[in-house]
Amino acid sequence: MTVEKNSQVAIYSDGACLGNPGPGGWAAVLLCGGHRREISGGYRRTTNNRMELLAVVEALECLKASCSVTVFTDSRYLHDAVNKGWLAKWRGNGWLTSEKKPVKNRDLWVRLDILLKAHKVRFFWVRGHAGDPENECCDRLAKAAAMCENLPEDMVYARGQEC
Repeated sequence: MTVEKNSQVAIYSDGACLGNPGPGGWAAVLLCGGHRREISGGYRRTTNNRMELLAVVEALECLKASCSVTVFTDSRYLHDAVNKGWLAKWRGNGWLTSEKKPVKNRDLWVRLDILLKAHKVRFFWVRGHAGDPENECCDRLAKAAAMCENLPEDMVYARGQEC
């Protein structure tokens, strides 16, 4: 999506897994100034949390200029990590949790952390499967992506490096 600097962008995102772990899909809807873009993808074996994170990372990576972004997610994991300061603490602790264990999905958190510095981003939690049209659209797209044939391998997950 081509956006100008300081544009207002709304991103709806969702991740899905058919089994957890299992085939997974991610999706996002980007809305800006009357424009709409739907993106999605998937992996043959991954986790739901990885797909929730990847949906937002992929959506933010579509923005080629610094924007003011509102992200709507039904993932408490994602929402709380950003809004409750967990992400900043993990970074400050060398990507270790408060229990001194490696942060799961570090590869995606690092990508997200970089993107959050490039844009002004606010996260809002929406209840999944509660009738929000854009959230429902993302849910359908993510599930469809998870069901595609010949999905690529989530190499980080396959190597056991997500944790």
